[in-house]
Amino acid sequence: MEKVICALWAPQGESRADYGARLVAELPRALKAAGASGIRLNIRDAIVEPAAPLVQQWQPPQQDAVVQLWLPSANAIFREAVDAVLAQMSGRFEAWLVAESTIIANSQHQPAPGSRTWGWSQASFISFRPDMKWQDAVAHWHSHHTRVAIDTQSNFEYVQNIIVRPLTGDAPTYGAFVEECFPLDAMTDGRVFFDAVEDEAKFAKNTKDMADSCAGFIDFARIDIIPTSQYDFAHLDRA
Repeated sequence: MEKVICALWAPQGESRADYGARLVAELPRALKAAGASGIRLNIRDAIVEPAAPLVQQWQPPQQDAVVQLWLPSANAIFREAVDAVLAQMSGRFEAWLVAESTIIANSQHQPAPGSRTWGWSQASFISFRPDMKWQDAVAHWHSHHTRVAIDTQSNFEYVQNIIVRPLTGDAPTYGAFVEECFPLDAMTDGRVFFDAVEDEAKFAKNTKDMADSCAGFIDFARIDIIPTSQYDFAHLDRA
């Protein structure tokens, strides 16, 4: 099995809100019928609008949604049905083959089938620093930053997806896709985000530790950080 991350853009003239609602209602079953499994949607909706100040943008226009899925093979000749669904359901889509690593599994607020997951999900398309060798950037990310991200944040789910190769011709040259889930209050309260409520010293330390660690491997000029609502459709695999 191979995991695929797809960035989706709404068709011209369709609002982001309408597009997100249509994706939740129609896309998972269409992808399932096309051979996909383990389907998860990340939607930019009204619930996550308070997190707008946390958005960081490289791509103009920025992605409107993300779909994560698994296929027996992501080779182009075996992906045609899935690509056709994505093309039909979007104004544009781009896709990447990734290798997933689940750092923190969501055991606290497990998704209800087809419903919005508790809290909110930060969907991050990141690029590695151009002045570093790929191996060195990944080593910093995996061997140093991962521990920092666990220790300094209130994330209850944390999944790293290193990009193996792009699957579409115009896919931006990211190095990885990361999904982290947080309590809703973390959208507007940095002390909740950094797991330091009523502890100013901890807040200052956690903020600095995270910023320093990110600077150790991320190219901040080439990232797209998107607050989303997560919808998990793994139950379709049992249908």
